[in-house]
Amino acid sequence: MAETNNNTMRNSSHWKSIYIFAHKVKRFPGLFRRTIWKVGKDDPRRIIHSLKVGLALALVSLLYLMEPLFKGIGNNAMWAVMTVVVVMEFTAGGTLSKGLNRGLGTLLAGSLAFFIRYLADVPGQIFHAIFIGATVFLLGAAATYVRFIPYIKKNYDYGVLIFLLTFNLIMVSSYRIDNVWSIGKDRISTICIGVALCLVMNLLIFPNWSGEELHKSTISKLEGLAKSIEVTVVEYFYDSEKQANEDDSSEDLISKCYEAVLDSKVKDETLASQASWEPRYSRCCRRIPWQQYAKVGAALRHFSYTVVALHGCLQSEIQTPMSIRDLYKDSCIRLAQEVSKILRVMANSIRKKHQFSVQILSNNLNEVLQDLDNALKSQPHLLLGSRNGRSRTPRTPKTPKTPTQATTAHNGNKLEEETRTSLSSIKSDCCSPVGSRLKEHSREQTKEGHGHKKVLRPQLSKIITTNLEFSEALPFAAFASLLVEIVAKLDHVMDKVEELGNMSHFKELRDDDENIVVTCERPKVNIVDNDLPSYGAE
Repeated sequence: MAETNNNTMRNSSHWKSIYIFAHKVKRFPGLFRRTIWKVGKDDPRRIIHSLKVGLALALVSLLYLMEPLFKGIGNNAMWAVMTVVVVMEFTAGGTLSKGLNRGLGTLLAGSLAFFIRYLADVPGQIFHAIFIGATVFLLGAAATYVRFIPYIKKNYDYGVLIFLLTFNLIMVSSYRIDNVWSIGKDRISTICIGVALCLVMNLLIFPNWSGEELHKSTISKLEGLAKSIEVTVVEYFYDSEKQANEDDSSEDLISKCYEAVLDSKVKDETLASQASWEPRYSRCCRRIPWQQYAKVGAALRHFSYTVVALHGCLQSEIQTPMSIRDLYKDSCIRLAQEVSKILRVMANSIRKKHQFSVQILSNNLNEVLQDLDNALKSQPHLLLGSRNGRSRTPRTPKTPKTPTQATTAHNGNKLEEETRTSLSSIKSDCCSPVGSRLKEHSREQTKEGHGHKKVLRPQLSKIITTNLEFSEALPFAAFASLLVEIVAKLDHVMDKVEELGNMSHFKELRDDDENIVVTCERPKVNIVDNDLPSYGAE
């Protein structure tokens, strides 16, 4: 009977797996169609780039398909097709970087290989083979070691790789083939044809500039962080009942804003490296400092770590009551609005390529920060705990105590201190191995001091009430300290953006350039996906 039940369950599980697989196969065409549509809708430039790659491959294939061109180049026409596949990148900077690296690497490797072959053209096959083997070993080891240099790795790694490949092909094939010069010449010419075709397609036909993409990405990150801070602070001071009736769309928008900044390190460095190859100049005919854009991105990532911690206060398990939050609501919202305004001013400065007044923005920020400091000082008992509150109460005159009263008071104070210590460390003790022993010890003390239970009960309830009142204000203290930390880190971002303006020779500041209004309403955040597709196979 049991064996029959097992077979039945096995058969039902088998049919269930088949049904799930059939359902996935049925849904695949629709899911694939929606994915294709979404990729093109998010960035229409991807469709244009795909058409350009297809057109370039069709044109370069004519070298192999048309008889007159094939007779002139021969089988080496396939090297032009391979060059187009490898070199054609999404951005003009990426195409220039790979194309020039491939062309220079091939040219240097071919020249060096023919020069070494000329030196090795002496009688004796054995000496010739030994010389080629030693040369391949030395150049291979040296080229591979050079690739570990950070500057070479960042800018010329692909060129060194092509140099190593071409050099070995020519040197090794020259031992068996006599007409290696004509083969090398044809390969170099076909590679140059492929690189030239890629440059024409990417520089002249709907070009996608890496520098422009980096420029827009930096502006988007500044505005995204401004929206994230503003929404987070406004959400924090909303009523919990209103938040319960709303969906989590604002939470997702906040997280998407700072996640786009945190995940931008590789993208910024890649775009800055590719933009350095592009023929783009500033208004004074000077090179644009694209690496400074990468430094601004690094400062924004350091800044966004605090924004993540500030957003974490919304999901905290222990929340400060709204009655306490309302005391500091206006000051905190004003501070968040001023920080958001400064971030938008810097984004507008980069967009319009004009400078901004650091002194004016700093003065306004310091004024709002001083208002928050005054608001915190106006209610110190909420954030400093109950000790200060007890210290302000007048003391009653001391009366002489009898020895029995003194002993009772001493024991009571001792038990109160032990109780306060256990309350302050109750969370850590419960989670530690020592916690169980402390619990047993406390039970023994409870049994021994059973006679003092009536005396301890009012004192214990008073201590618990005081600690709970203080603990309710602690989450807001953390929230306020993170706001102040954001202001401190904002100064570093302002310095980097100011350096970018000076190095790029931005226009002088005008009076109407910083007229940015920040409202107290709950902003709606629109996230634009600026991520680029794959930069091509290496």
